[in-house]
Amino acid sequence: MRQKTKWSAAVVGLATTGALMVSSGGASSHGYTDLPVSRQKFCQNGTVANCGNIQWEPQSVEGPKGFPAAGPADGQLCSAGLGQFNQLNSPTKPDGGAWPTTKVTGGQNYTFRWQLTASHSTTDFKYYITKNGWNQNRALTRADLELTPFLTVPYSGRPPYTISHSGALPTGKSGHHVILGVWTIADTGNAFYACSDVTF
Repeated sequence: MRQKTKWSAAVVGLATTGALMVSSGGASSHGYTDLPVSRQKFCQNGTVANCGNIQWEPQSVEGPKGFPAAGPADGQLCSAGLGQFNQLNSPTKPDGGAWPTTKVTGGQNYTFRWQLTASHSTTDFKYYITKNGWNQNRALTRADLELTPFLTVPYSGRPPYTISHSGALPTGKSGHHVILGVWTIADTGNAFYACSDVTF
């Protein structure tokens, strides 16, 4: 009888551990933008070389939610604060030179697209852009961004594995800017971050 009780306790313990792993929203929750193309996608598809681990897991740029009041620290926004993806924070690409950009036009209705490898209950998708005159020679900070998103897409439920939504790009921009996309998860403490370089 004692042996049976120990076995039951072990099963309960394993089940509890499994539930905690599932509910923590760790390695199973993933996504990145490919319209406009994000830095992690350029690393994954080989356009940018010497990116390190991000080339294998562009979907894993996950950090604390609540941006801009909370979230990753300044200088670590593009990596979501994850040291293994620090190459994404550099103002220049790891193999030298400027990050590739997507050409856009101010005021145009643009279709943003995320590729997800896990569909999680979602609060919203938000898009921020750098200010005119932002400092392009350092890792992205809140001071470089307009902290009111130019597009917010509320979402209730689990999105499809490819999700697109449209919205107008800001006017009054020229030259190189960075768009920070934030996908906020409803049932964990995290969000996914993606930096895309664009040219107006």
